[in-house]
Amino acid sequence: MSVDWEAVHRRLEATGAAVARQVSLSEQDKKAIFKARAKTLAAPRWSDSAEEYIEVIEFRLASETYGIELRHAGEVSLLKELTPVPCTPAFVLGIINVHGRVLSVIDLKRFFDLPNQALTDLNRVIVIRKDGMEVGILADNIHGVRRIPRRDLKSSLPTLTGVRAEYLEGITGERLIVLDAYKLLCDPKIVVREEPR
Repeated sequence: MSVDWEAVHRRLEATGAAVARQVSLSEQDKKAIFKARAKTLAAPRWSDSAEEYIEVIEFRLASETYGIELRHAGEVSLLKELTPVPCTPAFVLGIINVHGRVLSVIDLKRFFDLPNQALTDLNRVIVIRKDGMEVGILADNIHGVRRIPRRDLKSSLPTLTGVRAEYLEGITGERLIVLDAYKLLCDPKIVVREEPR
């Protein structure tokens, strides 16, 4: 973007001349200027609407990049003091304490049948929540937060099959797989209940 410096200088000279002439504004002119400024300040900061974009937290699982909408991600926590829970499915790693709340930690690599890796210091837990349900999902590492145009999300890829496709919100052209956190949280397979004997 180039700057028209001549136009900038002309505007500065015109402003300087107006100040030099000590142009006084009437009360009605002042109110009109303040009203116009208020309207400009109240306008949205960008032209696109919130419905056209989603913000996702981007993370790595095995060799693939995933994302979950930021509105479902409560926080990211270190994986520490993981306590295994007996008699749970293999994808339930255990429980952790996050600010006084005990959360189950789900290993999506096991849940999605992806290659499993040993736990490291880079592992993080993304706390996802919806309608009172809260669970932690294990991430190999966190890439950050990004804003994606909703129109860039494709429904699926031929190579994405099986259980992952069930929880898919969309895939970007850069192969970022955006998961539907609500479907994950509502899935009865991740809710561990003690069966009556």
